Amino acid sequence: MTGTGFVVLPDTAAADEARAVTPWAAPRVLSHASGRPWLVGRWSPGELRVATAGPVQVVVAGVCPVTATRLSELTARIRTVSDVDALAAALPGSCHVVASVGGQVRVQGSLTGLRRVFHTRIGEVDIAADRADVLAAMTGAGVDARALAVRVACGGLVPSPLADQPLWSGIAALAPDHCLVWDRERARALRWWHPPAPEQPLAAGADAVREALTSALNDRAPAEGRLSTDLSGGMDSTSLCFLAARNTPELLTFRWGEAEAGNDDAAFASRSIGALDRAEHLIVPPAELPPLFADPDTLMDTEEPYPFVRTAARTRHTARLLAGRGARRHLAGHGGDELFTPFPGYLHPLLRRRPMTALRHVRGYAALKRWPVLHTLASLVRPGDEAAWWQAQAEHLTDPPLRKRRPSLGWGLWPLRAPSWATATATDAAREALRQTAAQARPLSTDLGQHQSLVALRTSAPWYRLLARPFAEAGVQLDSPFFDDRVVETVLGVRVHEHAGPWRYKPLLADAMRGIVPESVLGRSTKGEFSEEASTGLRRNLPAILDLFTDSALAAHGLIDPGKLRTGLLSPQADNAMGIALEPLIGCELWLRAATRPTPAWRFDDVRTSSP
Repeated sequence: MTGTGFVVLPDTAAADEARAVTPWAAPRVLSHASGRPWLVGRWSPGELRVATAGPVQVVVAGVCPVTATRLSELTARIRTVSDVDALAAALPGSCHVVASVGGQVRVQGSLTGLRRVFHTRIGEVDIAADRADVLAAMTGAGVDARALAVRVACGGLVPSPLADQPLWSGIAALAPDHCLVWDRERARALRWWHPPAPEQPLAAGADAVREALTSALNDRAPAEGRLSTDLSGGMDSTSLCFLAARNTPELLTFRWGEAEAGNDDAAFASRSIGALDRAEHLIVPPAELPPLFADPDTLMDTEEPYPFVRTAARTRHTARLLAGRGARRHLAGHGGDELFTPFPGYLHPLLRRRPMTALRHVRGYAALKRWPVLHTLASLVRPGDEAAWWQAQAEHLTDPPLRKRRPSLGWGLWPLRAPSWATATATDAAREALRQTAAQARPLSTDLGQHQSLVALRTSAPWYRLLARPFAEAGVQLDSPFFDDRVVETVLGVRVHEHAGPWRYKPLLADAMRGIVPESVLGRSTKGEFSEEASTGLRRNLPAILDLFTDSALAAHGLIDPGKLRTGLLSPQADNAMGIALEPLIGCELWLRAATRPTPAWRFDDVRTSSP
């Protein structure tokens, strides 16, 4: 496990107790102007950047391609912690921002949750960290049984904000649009960011997205080593490739070879390879890759369940291959689907503002995706609210799965349904959490389409935060520019219905990249298919998976019925639904085993790699 991370302490003598229990024997320390410890932890050289202007100090941690001069200019404008709003709104990339301003302290993560902040209380002082397990190690926190039950009963599809809850008792997560501000020993969460109004038309929005992505990729190469990038053949990764190649033409591209004849990724990737003639292209044949679901008993993370279990062995293999070729930063297209493929909730506000346009979209979906027209129209005229959506998930948690062709038109992303192996203990606890969320949740935007986009970003970005750690252990920083704050803001400012609909695939990104990316890729309407490969990997590694649950920690906690799980695994599979449900379950099983060992699974002093 990566041993890096940092703890944020207020500028007060009461923080000495917390400083004494940080989980590193010889940590790095940054101090307040007073000389008291401010940031304590372990990080790689260059991972944190510091700017000072008199009594004001600012740290940015993560990917932030800003010059030292510019950072110093922004820092010099700060007089109070409220002034950090302007600095955070001007920074490129995706990073943590920590400020110490004449005894006041402020910390925040990124808008998507790719950079997260957690907080708790030790003695008489509130403290924060970039990792929940760091705070758990400091407080001796145990497992939050209800939060774990939610993960088991709702699978890996729990959306934000319920998914944001750490699995450690007494540890809280800061919302991505909030900052944490200290008044001496006490900290309070304040909202500092609101989404822009989605008012830009498609043409102007495409120009803005082009400028935002071009700016984001202008200075993305690492200070040392090579820049590498995924080149799957899809529009997302291909766009990043061509943008990065403008400034780093000798970059290294990478892709997994396809094992399925129906997967046309290779055809589209080959068209791009021919245009990137100065780059080195690394394609790993399927026979040289670990099978999907290989080594299912390998612990990937101690902070929370790792979400990408089936590709975990491939991810470790990929990270080592890239490191062996000299790569130190790797660009990936994660976040592109969430940004450029809006969920259908945009039809609600569209029906009110432009009913004929909304009906045309519905007819298009009915013809091309076989949406049931009457059900869709009935849902559109009764949108409900966010509280009603969460309440419905509680009421219907153990109902049979809904028909696949019914669109997700509510305030969530998809209906939550418990798997057959979840016990009544798990589902009862999950229902309680869902109902509590219904009472507390507030929309992220008054526009339902924009709200769904934000929920999708905040649900998936923390997954890719965990995906970055196997790369970090190999010495490679995984970088996902589509999650950059300024890129996200730009896309959110575009009229949702103009870059949604059934007729074109990712029209906003396609129009933004016209003239940069080959036209053949921009016109692609398909997506790579890996379901047969996943099924083959599951069958091949089924004995190891069955063995993993023979003495299950989740079963010992009363959360799963191992007999029902075994029956489901040994039954014929009509589709890949079992594999999808199994990934978060394996992640929960491995995490719980590590979390309940007599000796903690994390050993923060044994690893010196960089952390996301």
